[in-house]
Amino acid sequence: MPPSTHLPPPIPLPLPLLFLDVDGPLIPFGGTGYRTAPGPEAPAGNPLLSRLDPAVGPRLLALRCELVWATTWAAEANEAVAPRIGLPELPVMDWPEPSEDEGRDGLHWKTRPLLARAAGRPFAWVDDEITPADRAWVEARQPTPVLLCRVDPRTGLTDEDFGALARWRAAVGG
Repeated sequence: MPPSTHLPPPIPLPLPLLFLDVDGPLIPFGGTGYRTAPGPEAPAGNPLLSRLDPAVGPRLLALRCELVWATTWAAEANEAVAPRIGLPELPVMDWPEPSEDEGRDGLHWKTRPLLARAAGRPFAWVDDEITPADRAWVEARQPTPVLLCRVDPRTGLTDEDFGALARWRAAVGG
């Protein structure tokens, strides 16, 4: 009997990560970026939730990434934000306690924990507070493709931002 030439199926690689901030990227603060989401009054009396664009969730899901909340909203993002924009419950970043040295090197306080959570996986980070120091620090330490997408907090995520995310995602492949 000849040897089998049947190979086992390839092991699927994990999806790239997409870390999402809420205030600024998903809830814009001004300019022409005000949005209104249909539905009931904002829960917990938070009028900013009416600025969520329900079209953003499906666009984020279409990127085929593992979405992770990277926001101080923490688990509340799953309760108040996700259902209003059509996202399922997402994993939430567990932020460490800030240290006295936090920010002295010009890095955002989220930068180190996000890189640690990525653990070498490709990732994109959508936030309105990303700085050149964050970019340089991550690029020097991240072995896989990364996109730090700084969003204008006045407008939130735009078509241009989604274009950059889609190009990055295509470059990552998988």
